[in-house]
Amino acid sequence: MSVVIVGGNERMVTQYKGICKEFGYKAKVFAKMTTDFKKKIGSPDLIILFTNTVSHKLVHSAVQEAERCNSHVIRCHSSSSCALKKVLNDHCNGNCKECQYHN
Repeated sequence: MSVVIVGGNERMVTQYKGICKEFGYKAKVFAKMTTDFKKKIGSPDLIILFTNTVSHKLVHSAVQEAERCNSHVIRCHSSSSCALKKVLNDHCNGNCKECQYHN
């Protein structure tokens, strides 16, 4: 499964990807607006928006792409690693076999 994280702290991009990998997700992280964002986002299964650290324009673009590719959108105010773990844990509901938190 794939996840796109929009927003967050630029210095934590590697940590975000590592946490997603622990849950069995392949992650792309966009801490700030990039050129051709709509082309780079792809068709993820889940989009996580860290609303405290992201621009309204980027949120709007991410939500439009989520509607286009039928992705789930989860909005989270905090961009901490604990918040990301909670979001991923709630999303997989303990049904994922790859996740170290449910084995």
